[in-house]
Parts: sequence; structure tokens; C-alpha cells
Amino acid sequence: MSENLELVRSIYADWERGDWGSAEWADTDVEFVAADGPWAGGVVGKPAMAGLWRQYLEAWENVRARPDDFRDLGGGRVLALHTWSARGKVSGLTVEQIEARSAVLFQVVAGKVSKLVAYQDRARAFADLGLEE
Repeated sequence: MSENLELVRSIYADWERGDWGSAEWADTDVEFVAADGPWAGGVVGKPAMAGLWRQYLEAWENVRARPDDFRDLGGGRVLALHTWSARGKVSGLTVEQIEARSAVLFQVVAGKVSKLVAYQDRARAFADLGLEE
């Protein structure tokens, strides 16, 4: 298993437990991009990324990302496919009641994530990367 794949798996081990507090895996100038969905846009740097995640996570409780598959695409790129689970703090709506299968593309350089592209729509991730499900 490649070091890049191991790094991404370790990130998901935390996320699967609902632990979103660490960004030790990220480069100081990490680029975070939400490719689609209501949070579409991007920020640069750990503090900005943490702020965006915090804003998203505030609407939910018990947020978890269960990995479904990891694909080492080469060139430091790892595509992680996952299924979200969470409950809306106000509505009580669970994520499972809506589309919850997502993807994240990680770009790893020198053992740190330099870019993270989050996709709410897996099909868009595959299309952007020229891959097939």
C-alpha cells in the first residue's frame, strides 16, 4: 500500500469515528475546494479550511464518513469514496434520507495533503477525473 493511500486511510479512520478535530495531515497552505453542493467554493490554508468545515459541521450532529473505497490514482492523488451519516441538529433529518454517497480527491505532496476537493456528487467526481464508477 502506498504511503499516500495510508495517509488518506488514517484521515478516514478519524472521520469514521466522528473525529473532525485534527488537520495534522494537511499542509499549512492546503487548498480546500467544495466542488459542488451548497458550500461550493474554495479556501486556502488550514485556518480557512477548518472554518469552512466547522461551518458545515455546526448544522449536524454525529457526523461520520464511512469509507467505501480508496483509489490510488498515481501522482500523489487518492480518490476516497464514502457514505455520510449524520443527523440535522434542528430538523432531526438523517443524511441517509437524502443522497449521502460522496467523494474526496486528495493531492498528497511530501506526506501532507496539499489539496482536497470534496464532491457531494460522486458522478461529478468521476466525470471530472475521467474515471468510471
